[in-house]
Amino acid sequence: MADTRPTTSSRAGLGSVARPDGTLAIVAMDQRNTLRRMLAAVDRPTGPDEMRAFKVDVTEALSPAASAVLLDPEFGVPAVREAGAMAPGCATLVAVEPSERDTWQGEPRARRDPERTAAWVTEMGGDAVKLLVQLRPDRVRGPGEPDLVEEVVTVVRAVVEDCAAAGVPSVVETLLYALPGEEGLDPGRRSELIVESARILTETQPDLLKLEYPGDAAACRAVGAAVTVPWAMLSAGMPLGEFLDAVRTSCDEGGASGFIAGRVYWKEAVALAGAERRAFLAGPARERLEQSLAAMEGRARPWASVQSGSGR
Repeated sequence: MADTRPTTSSRAGLGSVARPDGTLAIVAMDQRNTLRRMLAAVDRPTGPDEMRAFKVDVTEALSPAASAVLLDPEFGVPAVREAGAMAPGCATLVAVEPSERDTWQGEPRARRDPERTAAWVTEMGGDAVKLLVQLRPDRVRGPGEPDLVEEVVTVVRAVVEDCAAAGVPSVVETLLYALPGEEGLDPGRRSELIVESARILTETQPDLLKLEYPGDAAACRAVGAAVTVPWAMLSAGMPLGEFLDAVRTSCDEGGASGFIAGRVYWKEAVALAGAERRAFLAGPARERLEQSLAAMEGRARPWASVQSGSGR
């Protein structure tokens, strides 16, 4: 069947990374340190050549079924471009967060690389900007400590404004992190913090929020009530069945516009090489992506039907 998706040049706003129906099916392949750790854990090479080859193989296998592929600028974008691995009609979402993050007494700090602008992304052929931040909205600021929550908001706002000025969609991903001495969060509290993170960041009006699964139907409804911009769910390496259920619930109950997911499709491929890896990616990994598309079919909310944010 011919690919009927519009070319990038004919799209506008988040349409540059969306399917024709306005929903989002984005494959995440921007991992750098995480991918190195995964490769090392199965005694695979972790050098630049292996990183580039892995990203090319994933993109070649999965981009035909995706609306966009999320890539890093260090390895992914140049390798995929050189190999011509991106399928026609599939867009490129580029990660702009620094691969090495600053910390404050063990807690992550948000930082923006001033050279990684929206214009920089478009110059390398990217269609949208993705920024990852780690946020604990319940963090109590001690005497003389930086306000790490406000730092996140300030960095996100600067990136969103830069993207809006350049006419490039902004995608903001937020992850919770453990506070010093904290051993874990119960599911209810975790859900509350994901909802609160979404509420805080929606105020900066990115074009899209990339959120962790809130946990259940009620929490998804709370996210839907908290945000005024489209949102998509990330996979965080969930087992496939759990991920598909989460996609359905996020869309049905929270009004999610789709997913941005990676490891749920390709994580086993890190232990493989050459033709064996490519066969896995073209077979089971591609089938998982197709199952994800089926899970959100008729459920995901078109991005343009959500109250518009910047760059629309």
